[in-house]
Amino acid sequence: MKKIILFICLFSGIKLYSQSFFTVKYASQADLKVFVVDYPSQADLKVFKVKYKSQAKNNSGLWFFVDYKSQADKNIYFVNYNSQSDLKIYFVKYESQAGWNNLSKKYLIY
Repeated sequence: MKKIILFICLFSGIKLYSQSFFTVKYASQADLKVFVVDYPSQADLKVFKVKYKSQAKNNSGLWFFVDYKSQADKNIYFVNYNSQSDLKIYFVKYESQAGWNNLSKKYLIY
């Protein structure tokens, strides 16, 4: 029994902090609607795209984009207008620049 509980705790914790995303074609398929802003100061989250899934962790703005919907932790849809979005993001050039500007939206990624 202890082994089962330990197993569940370990693997459910990994899922909570993963940040792998799949871009869907329709807003109705998305868990999250995202708008890309022009300036970092306008964003709720500054995002850096990582090369490996293992680098995307801790809800810190390090995102990994997967090729298949079944591999993703969250399905996102990129909207055309700010008012349609749940989350505003800005893609940064360096990993160290990634992070939250608006912590009140952090729950959206969990």
